Amino acid sequence: MTDRRVAPYGSWVSPVTPSMLAASSVMLSEPWMDEGDVYWHEVRPAEEGRGVIVRGSPWSSPTDVTPPGFSVRTRVHEYGGGGWTVDGGTVIFSNDDDRRLYRQAHEARPEPITPDTGGLHRFADGRVVFDGALWIGVRERHSESGSAAEVVNELVLVPLDGSADPRVIAQGRDFYAAPRVAPDGSRLSWLSWNLPWMPWDGCELWVGDLTPEGSISNERRVAGLDGEESIVQPTWSPGGDLVFASDRSGWWNLERVREDERATLREANAEFAFPQWVFGNSSFTFLDDDRIACWYGQRGVQHLGVLDVETHELLDLDLPYTSFRGPGIDSAGDTLAFIAGAPDLALQVVWLDFGSRAVEVLRESLDVSFDRSFVSVPQENEFPTDCGLAAFAQLYRPVNPDFEPPAGELPPLIVMSHGGPTGMANTTLDLAVQFWTSRGFAVVDVNYGGSAGFGRAYRRRLNGNWGVVDTADCVNAARFLVETGEVDGDRLTIRGGSAGGFTTLCALTFYDDFAAGTSRYGISDLEPLATGDTHKFESRYTHSLVGPWPEAVDLYRARSPIHSVDLLSTPMLLLQGTEDTVVPPSQAELMVESLRAKGLPHAYVLFEGEQHGFRRAATIERAYEAELSFYGQVLGFEPAGDAPALAIEHLR
Repeated sequence: MTDRRVAPYGSWVSPVTPSMLAASSVMLSEPWMDEGDVYWHEVRPAEEGRGVIVRGSPWSSPTDVTPPGFSVRTRVHEYGGGGWTVDGGTVIFSNDDDRRLYRQAHEARPEPITPDTGGLHRFADGRVVFDGALWIGVRERHSESGSAAEVVNELVLVPLDGSADPRVIAQGRDFYAAPRVAPDGSRLSWLSWNLPWMPWDGCELWVGDLTPEGSISNERRVAGLDGEESIVQPTWSPGGDLVFASDRSGWWNLERVREDERATLREANAEFAFPQWVFGNSSFTFLDDDRIACWYGQRGVQHLGVLDVETHELLDLDLPYTSFRGPGIDSAGDTLAFIAGAPDLALQVVWLDFGSRAVEVLRESLDVSFDRSFVSVPQENEFPTDCGLAAFAQLYRPVNPDFEPPAGELPPLIVMSHGGPTGMANTTLDLAVQFWTSRGFAVVDVNYGGSAGFGRAYRRRLNGNWGVVDTADCVNAARFLVETGEVDGDRLTIRGGSAGGFTTLCALTFYDDFAAGTSRYGISDLEPLATGDTHKFESRYTHSLVGPWPEAVDLYRARSPIHSVDLLSTPMLLLQGTEDTVVPPSQAELMVESLRAKGLPHAYVLFEGEQHGFRRAATIERAYEAELSFYGQVLGFEPAGDAPALAIEHLR
């Protein structure tokens, strides 16, 4: 055994390279079971972020279903999800290039079944119904102007043979989701909601009588209310009951409607669902005996259990997984397919047979060998906040078996602020975290007030306080670790993307705790979000997060970092995609102009063709190279490796 080398934190040689991050981390989601096989969706950075449907089973190796030249992805709500479905071996999917729906029967070439609108019509969250004749799902219609105010969302029926144009079957609400047909075909359920609410603020669950031609009558609301009660994942049981998650108890607990009577199946201080950022959320599914296999979360950690709908007993399956990727579970008989991970396990597509108790891993998101002695396992931390309540975070300490720091040196800290802001820091093995810890950084992934997974009250801490509670919680997490002697208080950094980028910019502007920070497609000015310079789905999100527009215009300006640049004194890196329609490049460029005018050290890297979230391998690699070089130059250490140095303006 060789002696460990002594080297400053941040400079350690790591096996996790930027190129490994770019090439090896495939995003897995949406498992489906069909005719004994498991299907799932992969986003592959090495293929320019192409989305592919893959099929596998315990008895066969994974095989690509959708061919080259097609990328399976929908951009409804921009975040997508629910971009495909499979029925009897036939896959119906949304193609990213032209936004049309395609039908691929077994090994045949995909054929379009919706008209060519130049990408103006988008489709998502559909199901094949009536013996494979029709598809019922969500359509989002855009105008040539590109105005979010002119976008129309509706439920449509599409003949799978492409013989007719889509036909509208429900309209008039701002948003629709989760159209699902009862087992006997007689009823259709769906979710809908109106601006200014997001679906986790509150939405409505509707049921209507359905004819074989797709006409709906006798529509009635059975649960939920805009702005008050959130419903997630309405699902018909094999016996014809409608089961869903409702947060009326303060937690997303499972409930049932049977013959118009509503009952709670399991009441617990646990989340059985998660915010509907994407379509097709699946945190529970039915086994063939009407029991429910379900994921549920407590204090940020998920468990897989089986719920008896009559006795309400919940049996934990005691599997080695602590986090799942939604949409993430499906069933066929007594067999489950799900996507999950753990602190020492990257996300996996897992097949589980209840009868034999057999478990098989069909695919792993990491396709490279990785020495587990470099893995930093998170420790949950509870820390005090400015409002006198507790908040939560996962602490990852530096781990590298080949290096140790000079005596007395404390590690630099990276505070990670997740997106959403109604997102959640999870505990799955992520090379993007190990990239830093294996180099000698401590990382704290903060579940600030407003995060999902801790109940409705915790989620609503951010209402009216976006940019305040989230920022203060990230700052207090860092201060807590300084006070407990974990990290170097002079080398604190913060990073985040999207809403997490906004929190990062707020922390760098309104506090002086941090030595550097990185914003990935972050928001610098809240006013454009309230006045239409974003997509429809989030066009009124700030109503609950900040306040009504324009009545609260002064608050919008006070919360926006761009209006307080006189307070800035911290070096900053900004990373942005040119085609981001959620947070346009103008948001980053406003901040760059201000930093340049003040003569503050900064760097701006713009990635051509990238959207909201980086998908291409070259982008991912360059982004991590730039961020590592940036911290090295600002914090005063020499990063290991031969990555090019980042040019930083005004750095002395």
